[in-house]
Amino acid sequence: MSSILFEIKDKVAVITLNRPDKLNSFNREMALLLQNKLDEAASLHEVRCIYITGAGKGFCAGQDLAEVVDPNGPGMGKILSEHYNPIITRLRNLPKPIVCAVNGVAAGAGANLALACDVVVAHENASFLQAFSKIGLIPDSGGTFTLPRLIGFQKASALMMLGDKVSAAGALQMGMLYKVFAEEQFKEESWKLAVTLANMPTKALAYIKHALNYSVKNNMEEQLILEDEYQQKAASTKDFKEGVDAFLEKRLPNFTGE
Repeated sequence: MSSILFEIKDKVAVITLNRPDKLNSFNREMALLLQNKLDEAASLHEVRCIYITGAGKGFCAGQDLAEVVDPNGPGMGKILSEHYNPIITRLRNLPKPIVCAVNGVAAGAGANLALACDVVVAHENASFLQAFSKIGLIPDSGGTFTLPRLIGFQKASALMMLGDKVSAAGALQMGMLYKVFAEEQFKEESWKLAVTLANMPTKALAYIKHALNYSVKNNMEEQLILEDEYQQKAASTKDFKEGVDAFLEKRLPNFTGE
C-alpha cells in the first residue's frame, strides 16, 4: 500500500497520509511522494482544491525517528532540505486552496505541515504538539515562522519550549484553526469546505493566498501596490465577469476557475 493515497473527486484532489501503523510519520519515501502528488494536483486543470488528511487514528506524528538514527538514512540535513522544506514551500505556493482535515494527533512536522495549509479544521479529539524540544531539537517545517503569526509570540514560544499538547478546542481558541467538528460531523463538514472552495473562483483564491504570503514582509504601501496588481489580474478573469453577471441577474454563479 502506498504511503500517500491520491484520488480526484468533485474537483478536489484528496491526499491521504497513509502509514497508519506509524501514526503517518514521515520517511523519505512518503515525503518525496507527497511532493510529487502536490505537484500533480497543481498541474491538473480539473483540480481546484486539495484536501489533506490522515489514515487511521492519527493525522501525522512528524518524522519517523527510526530513519533519523539509521546510519544509512538520509541524515537531518537532507530530511529538512529535501523533505520538509520543499513540502512547506509547495503548500504555500500552490495556486489552489488547501484544506487540511486534522483527524487525530498532529505532532512535530505533522503539526507544522497542517498549519501551513490555507484552511485548517480538526476532529474534536485531535491534538497539536510541538514535540521537538522533548528530543533536543527545534521546531522545523516552518513552525517558527507560522505558529507565532497565528497565536502570538509568547504562546508560540511557550508551546515550542515546553512541548505542551494542545487539544483541538484549545487550538481553536488560540487561533491555530478555522473550525473544530464533532466526530459524527468531521468528515462531512470538512469535505463540504473543500467542495465549496473547489467551486469558487480559483484564480481569485490563488491571488488571496499569494497576497497573504507577501503580507508578512511587506509594509502597508508595498501591500497596497500588490493588492492593486492582483486585483487587476482578478478583474480580468472569466470568473469575475460571471460573478458580476450572476449578481446582476440574481442567480448563483457558475465559476469555472478561469
